This record gives sequence, structure tokens and C-alpha cells, in this order.
Amino acid sequence: MNKKTIYLVAPSFGCSDAYYKTRLKEAIKNFKKLNHKVIEGKNIYLNRGVVASNSAILRANEINDAYKSNADIILSVAGGEMLIECLEYIDFELIKNNPNKIFVGFSDNTFLTYIITTKYDIPSINGRNATAYTILPFEYDIKDSYDLMNDNAKIIYGYEKYQLIDDDINPIHKYKFDNKTDIKVYNYKSKVCGRFIGGTVDCLSLICGTKYDNTLNYIKKYKEDGIIFFMESCDLNSVSLRRILLQLKYANWFNDISLFLIGRSYKYDDKSFDLPIINSYLDILLPFNKPIILDAPLGHISPTIPIKLGVKASIEIENNNIKIEYLE
Repeated sequence: MNKKTIYLVAPSFGCSDAYYKTRLKEAIKNFKKLNHKVIEGKNIYLNRGVVASNSAILRANEINDAYKSNADIILSVAGGEMLIECLEYIDFELIKNNPNKIFVGFSDNTFLTYIITTKYDIPSINGRNATAYTILPFEYDIKDSYDLMNDNAKIIYGYEKYQLIDDDINPIHKYKFDNKTDIKVYNYKSKVCGRFIGGTVDCLSLICGTKYDNTLNYIKKYKEDGIIFFMESCDLNSVSLRRILLQLKYANWFNDISLFLIGRSYKYDDKSFDLPIINSYLDILLPFNKPIILDAPLGHISPTIPIKLGVKASIEIENNNIKIEYLE
């Protein structure tokens, strides 16, 4: 069977410094060892834009080129800060006309994964960026992300342990687990089915209310299937997070959600103004009287479960962790 072709893009940060350049080159070697053809976008090693790999237009052109290519997987090399400024230059009609290509990315890439799925009804993957694939055989979330983008993952389990701080200066290194996963569950009774939507809330708030926001129409279309809304924040403090959750609530994004899946944040222990971050989630979401899974192995603290947006799945609790089964 022919292996899928991977097109690497840098719609936000590029891998311009020695650390990430080393990681990306090693990942490319590994993809080739696994018999993938790899196409390298023009911006993946650059740092020529404003907090970005290149100008907004050139980053958008790279995305457009990827969708014009014969690639099967379009994989972002990194997260970042400024993918939002590319949106007006991306040819979304081109994306719409290529539904068999899968876009994969994490963090700032939420702008693409969320819009591609909720506005154009095309699945995408909130999964590890290319610089994660540095050690063969792939393990944990890296293996799961790889399997998911290659259509080889139907069931994904949460991870029992996680790495709170990654301070290893060696670009190629394994996880050093130092904490045990301890999810918290509210209003949960049994397995819930639905289509996944969501991402990094820092980005979702900037989509809300714009011309790229088709959330309510998407939820209405698939209400009978159920909607599982997953979210995590990168570095919002508890007050900033609370404001964003209120914004999404006022935009009616949460009205018809079947389950809220909440991941871990870099600021997991933030208590700005004596407000614990957990309270920001619970105060806003509990009144909807829907199941909430909090502190799930998802988000900016590794390992993080990859999630395929727009695909019907079930989620349930097993042994104080989560099990996701894709039903399509």
C-alpha cells in the first residue's frame, strides 16, 4: 500500500532556531524511513515575518500550494501566535474543493482546524506538530497522532502520566513523566457520542463572531449526532479564561453541547485574584447541566490526546481516564 504524502507548512512559527530545526530535520528523516514522501514548504525554516515564519501572504500561499499539491496530509511544523493574519489570504474555496486532504496541527493551528471543520464541514486533526516526531518508534500521543492522520486509529486512550515541565536542552529526548493524570468528572453518567469540535480557547475567542465563525450552523446541522466540545488554553490566566468562556457563552456556542472535554493548561495552578482556573471552567459550564471532563490528558502539557474534528465518536471514562472511539 502506498504511504501518504506529507506536506510540511509553517502558517505560524517556523523552525528557525537550532533546537527546532534539529527536531524538524529528524522528524523528516523518520517520516522518510516510514516510506512517506515529504514535501517541504518554503517557510518551514524561516523567521521573516512579525512573530511568524514569513509574511501573512507568503504563509497563506504555502497553505494554498499544499492544497494544490498531490499531498494527502498537510502537517504544520509548529504553533505560534499570528496564524490569524493569514486567514484573509487563504483560498478556502480551494480547501473546500479538496476534502480528502487532512490538515493537522496544534495550538495556534486551531484557526485552521476549527474553521476547516465547522465552516467547510471537512475533518481536521488537532494533533502534534511535525517537530514532535523525533524518535522512532513513535510513542504515546505522537504515535496516536501519527496513526490518526494515517487512518490507523479507531480507539485512543488517555495517558496515565504527564510531563509538567520540559526543560531538557537536548532537542531529541523522550518524555520525563513526573505527574499522574487525575481527571475530574461532573454530571457524567455513561458513554457520550458526538462530533468533536474545539481547540485552543485563546484562538477560538478570536474566531467567534467573525466571518469565519459558522459554529451555530454546524452545531444545528449535527445536533442529532451530538457535539463534544473540547478546549484547553495555552497560557491564559484564570481571569482571562473566564472572560473568554463568557464570550463564547454569550455567542451561544455552548447551548447544545453534549459533553465538555477540558484539557490542561500551562497555567494549571493559576489563581489570579484568588480565582482558581478550575472555577473559571466550572462556574461557566456547570449551569448547562451537561457532562464535563476536566483536567483530561489534552492540551499544552504533554502528552496530549490528538482529536479528529468533525468525525462522530464516543467518549467514556475507563479506569479514571478517557477512551475515545471513532465511529466513522
